[in-house]
Amino acid sequence: MISLTAKTKYYCAAGATILIALAVAGLFVGKYPLSMEKLLAGDDMQWRVFLTLRLSRTVVGMIGGFALGVAGFVYQTVFRNPLASPDIIGVSSGASAGAAAGILFLSGSAAVTVSAFAGALAAVVFALALSSMDRSGRNSTIVLAGIAVHSLAQTALMCLKLTADPERELASIEYWIMGSLNGISVYSIGGNLILCLICMAVLFLLHRQVILLSAEEGEARMLGVNVGTLRLAVLLVATLVVASVVSLSGLISFVGLLAPHGARLLTKHNRVGTMVLSGLLGGVLLCGADILARSVAATELPVSIFTSILGAPFLIFLIVRGRKQL
Repeated sequence: MISLTAKTKYYCAAGATILIALAVAGLFVGKYPLSMEKLLAGDDMQWRVFLTLRLSRTVVGMIGGFALGVAGFVYQTVFRNPLASPDIIGVSSGASAGAAAGILFLSGSAAVTVSAFAGALAAVVFALALSSMDRSGRNSTIVLAGIAVHSLAQTALMCLKLTADPERELASIEYWIMGSLNGISVYSIGGNLILCLICMAVLFLLHRQVILLSAEEGEARMLGVNVGTLRLAVLLVATLVVASVVSLSGLISFVGLLAPHGARLLTKHNRVGTMVLSGLLGGVLLCGADILARSVAATELPVSIFTSILGAPFLIFLIVRGRKQL
């Protein structure tokens, strides 16, 4: 049972309300105009677009943003690092290399999604396997392993780009890397969303253990926590969450960084209520950015443009504030 303070409940209720409002708005924003009147009248094309494209896109925006926010909270808590993100153990770079391989050697969006997921999972398993060779259980070991895997994945990605057709395949790879919900349909989201929901449920069931991992290792061990094993298990589950999202949407920048920080600024603590609020703020960020991506220009823009517009100044703010506190 998750217990929240009165203030945290208020913020979570406000976040959920904003998220639902954005989701409803997102159902009617796009190149093909939908209207409630035509939907209620039973217009066949309106319902087809609504059920096949808009509804699935909105669901991925809500659940995907929530998942990235929760995963960002877990990464930052486990690593005790306010700048931790999925890149820290190679999931984003692995997904990029996997997607590029799918675009080059396979056909169909479903194949690209599976390839991206496989690349993310392979990168993380490799990073965790490397870190497990060090029995000290230090966070720095996982970070160094992640940097090594990230470098290998980026090298593989560059090699794949060199073999790509500049006019067609290379453009597809670059667009995927920029991140977008444009290619999502009801036919491509089932397995990923189910895995994402299951892994998020596991993270919330383990929320006490996640919070314990933010303590010093000596204190955690005195409380009976097997720090090394638990850290690897939590990171693997959180990475599966991220992999299931980015394999559908491409790389979405800064959501996993911004949402947990925003939640902590509001709640002033790092308990499970902040984990819930991190997810809600992640959903708000992704749904809001997706609405802007398909409404501010004649052609649809990558979602990461709008998340980066928010994320880059916030990252600078964190760096400046950190220097002032030294």
